[in-house]
Amino acid sequence: MAETGSKDNYLVTEKLVKRFDEAVAVDEVNLSIKQGEIFALLGSSGCGKSTLLRMLAGFETPTSGRILLNGQDVARLAPYERPFNMMFQSYALFPHLDIWENIAFGLKREGLPKSDIQQRVGEMLDLVQLTPYAKRKPHQLSGGQQQRVALARSLAKKPKVLLLDEPLGALDKKLREQTQFELVNIIEKVGVTCVMVTHDQEEAMTMAGRIAVMSKGRVLQVGSPEEVYEHPSSRFVADFIGNVNLFDGRLSIDQPDHCAVTASIGEIHVNHGVSGALNMPTAIAVRPEKIEISKEPPAADHNIFAGKVKEIAYFGSYNTFIVQTKEGKRVKITEANTSRHELSHITWEDDVFFWWSDSAGVVLRD
Repeated sequence: MAETGSKDNYLVTEKLVKRFDEAVAVDEVNLSIKQGEIFALLGSSGCGKSTLLRMLAGFETPTSGRILLNGQDVARLAPYERPFNMMFQSYALFPHLDIWENIAFGLKREGLPKSDIQQRVGEMLDLVQLTPYAKRKPHQLSGGQQQRVALARSLAKKPKVLLLDEPLGALDKKLREQTQFELVNIIEKVGVTCVMVTHDQEEAMTMAGRIAVMSKGRVLQVGSPEEVYEHPSSRFVADFIGNVNLFDGRLSIDQPDHCAVTASIGEIHVNHGVSGALNMPTAIAVRPEKIEISKEPPAADHNIFAGKVKEIAYFGSYNTFIVQTKEGKRVKITEANTSRHELSHITWEDDVFFWWSDSAGVVLRD
């Protein structure tokens, strides 16, 4: 008898494992994906995210574990027996067919009546705003338009789960950023549950409601983009998501509402406790944009340090400073450019102070 799923546990993996000979590609992954959400598998090459997606699609058979869709185990079903559809990075459009025929291809293979195919293809063309291009061949479209055709074809069969493998990897940076929002709007309009694989942090944080960060076949953290960025659960997650400064030290104070870590640059205060043993090895993660920099000493109580500016980089919307302390620690600091004409008064080899609030740091225990 099939188990009963729920909207919060619509697509579930239970202790999912995939081995290739002696190598473990996916190592006991447990995920619970909500109905209608966009969920991202994020990690570097070789972390197991694509293998996990291929198991969901049915292209790889799990070594062990279960894949539940609305309570029913689909792990041993063939790809065509699952209500899933996958969109590949290459789009895999048929070059000899026009756009209308590309979208209709899967519907024709299912043997749907012509009238139903006509209606469904028309709906998909309207959805991705490509109705005027229906008779063009794929090579006559831009990369972004081809991407929308591939999406329309994937959605035409009304899958319960849409799987996206590096969906925007073939586009240049500017077009990729523009297309991220278009893709999210289309998926949310349809209401389909979506699982996407990407190695691009910005893409995952822009498109997904929740992210699973993977490394060496395991899921290290699952959370919203804000949770994963602001409250990383490990050194790997903190370092992988965005830029971060890591300060290694030992726990010197641990109270319920605050703690401190003694690092090479001095004592770093954090506004929460960690329930750890004093003197245990600990690290503090601080994002570059949360650090203030000035030639003048600040009116702050904690986390004030000094150093010399060694590098400056201008990125348009912000400047990046690399400040080296007398202990040799290099600290990255970013400062927003709020004025069009005024450049930062800080330059190379300046002696500066830098500091951050007690709420800016995150304690990492591994």
